[in-house]
Amino acid sequence: MSWFFRRRAYEGTSIDLKENHVIGTAMSNNYSIVYDICLHDTNVVVGDCDLRFGMNDELYYAGNVGYNIKEDHRGHGYAYEACCILFQIAKDEHHQKSLLITCSPDNIPSRKTLEKLNGEYVETVPVPMSHWLYRRGEKVKNIYLYKLREE
Repeated sequence: MSWFFRRRAYEGTSIDLKENHVIGTAMSNNYSIVYDICLHDTNVVVGDCDLRFGMNDELYYAGNVGYNIKEDHRGHGYAYEACCILFQIAKDEHHQKSLLITCSPDNIPSRKTLEKLNGEYVETVPVPMSHWLYRRGEKVKNIYLYKLREE
């Protein structure tokens, strides 16, 4: 008997999200689903994103959504479209009421993406020195709230 892993895919207009792997377990309530961002109807990977579940001090600074677009594919709105798809997945499949997304204040393209997504700016905060973001040089974060459902 042969077993295989079937990755779920979510179609967008210019990109699709394809499940790559899961970090942690749903039973722990703190886990992430990582997706490849592929050009629509292809296997050409232009970046990756993840949807993070749970809320703790780590996620307050890192957010429930992360994304990275390869340098030679930036400027096409792929991060924006990936976030829109992630919002639908979070709402429809995981019944999330809201998500936090953060960015460094000096990351202008990311900040523009978050503003285009119409999030509510919450605050700008210093990242604790003990946080992994701080260790990789991200010392300040803008935090945005995205309501997916009315409470």
